[in-house]
Amino acid sequence: MRSETFILVSFFITLILLGSLFLLLPFSWKGPEALTYIDTLFTATSAVCVTGLITVDTALYSRFGQIVILILMQMGGLGLISFSTLYIVLPSRKISLKGSTIIKQYFIDSIEFDPKKIIELIVFFTLTIETIGAIILYYGFSPTIKEDTLFYALFHSISAFCNAGFSLFSNNLENYARNELVSITIMVLIIMGGIGFIVIRDIINRCAGKKRHLALHTKIVIAGTLLLILIGGISIFFIEYNHSLKDYILKDKILISLFQSVTPRTAGFNTIKINNMQLFSKLLLLPFMIIGGSSGSISGGIKVTTFFILILILFRKINPQRGVSIFKRRIPAATIYRVSFFVIKTMIVLFVSFILLTISESLFNPNSEQHILTYFFECTSAFGTVGLSLGITSALTIAGKIIIIGTMFLGRVGLI
Repeated sequence: MRSETFILVSFFITLILLGSLFLLLPFSWKGPEALTYIDTLFTATSAVCVTGLITVDTALYSRFGQIVILILMQMGGLGLISFSTLYIVLPSRKISLKGSTIIKQYFIDSIEFDPKKIIELIVFFTLTIETIGAIILYYGFSPTIKEDTLFYALFHSISAFCNAGFSLFSNNLENYARNELVSITIMVLIIMGGIGFIVIRDIINRCAGKKRHLALHTKIVIAGTLLLILIGGISIFFIEYNHSLKDYILKDKILISLFQSVTPRTAGFNTIKINNMQLFSKLLLLPFMIIGGSSGSISGGIKVTTFFILILILFRKINPQRGVSIFKRRIPAATIYRVSFFVIKTMIVLFVSFILLTISESLFNPNSEQHILTYFFECTSAFGTVGLSLGITSALTIAGKIIIIGTMFLGRVGLI
C-alpha cells in the first residue's frame, strides 16, 4: 500500500505536469515567440511550489494562461496542508497513524489538532483573507488599471497570500513603489500567509477571551517575524538610502525598505530592482530567504521556529533528557535533534543545487559572466520558494532550468 507521503508528493507532481500541459496550449500564450515545454514546466513548478521565479514574462500569457497560473498557485499554496489532507480524510478512508504524523509535522507538536477542522479553518481563512485583500487592491489598482481591474486585484491577492510572488506586471510591483495602499496590503497578505493558520487562530482565540495565553509557537512566530522585518527594513533603509532609494522621498524610502524586508521571507515581490541593490543588501536577503515563514503556513524556508531553536542550541545549554525551556515552556530534546537534522539536509540540498547550477552554466553557457553570488542567490531563492532573482532566470540554460525546477520542488515538498 502506498504511503501518504508518496500520495502527497504524487499530488504535487501530477499538478505540475497537468499545469505545464495546460500552459503549453496555443491559446495560453500571446507572446511574440513560441513557448517551449521547459518554460511551461518551469512556470507550473514555480506556481505550484509558490515560488515566483519565471523564465518568461507572466504578462505575456493569455487570460486563460494567467487563470491556470492562479489556480496552480492556490492549489499549491494549500496543497500539503489542505488539499492533500482532504485525500487522507475522505469518508471512505480512516486516518492512519502515518497520515496523522504527516499532518502534525506541518503544524506544531504542542497543539492539538483535528484534520477536518484544520481543513475547514484553512479554507475559511484563505477565502476570507484573499477576498478582503482583492477588494482593497481593487481600489489601489483602479487609478492605473482601467480594464480587468478585479482580475488583477484577485490575482495579486492570491499570489501575495500564497507567498507566490507572481505578478501580471512585467516589472513586478515597481510601478507601485510609492503606492501605500497597494504596498501595505501586499505586505499584510504576505505576513498573514507566512505566519500560518494556527497562529491566526490562536491570536483570534486570545483576543476573543477563549484562552488566557498565546501558545509558545505563536509567541515565537510573532516575535521572530517582527524582529526579522525590523532588522531587514532598517538595514535596507540605511544601506540603500543614497543608492537604489536615492530618488525617493523619506516616507517612500521607509515604505520600500519595509516591503523589501517582508518579501524575501518567501514572497518574491519587489518594488525596486533587486539587481540594483548594494552587495551587502543582496547578502542580507540570503538568510531571510533561508529562514522563510512559520511552520504550518504557506511559506517556505526552514521556518522561523526552526531558526529560533537553532539560536537556542547555540546559546543555551541543552538537557539531553528534558530539552530546553523558553517562555516557561519546554522544547523536547527530540524536537531539537529533529530540527538539527532538518537544517543539515537543507544545507546539503542547497549546496548541491548551487554546485550543479554553477557547473551547468559554466559548461553550457561559457559566455556567461555571472558572479558566483548570482547563482547562489538563485538557488537560495528557489529552495526557499521566494522568487526573487538577480536577473538570470530567463537566461538559464535548459540544464540550469531543470536544476532550479528540482530545487523549487525539493524546497517545497522534497524534504518530507
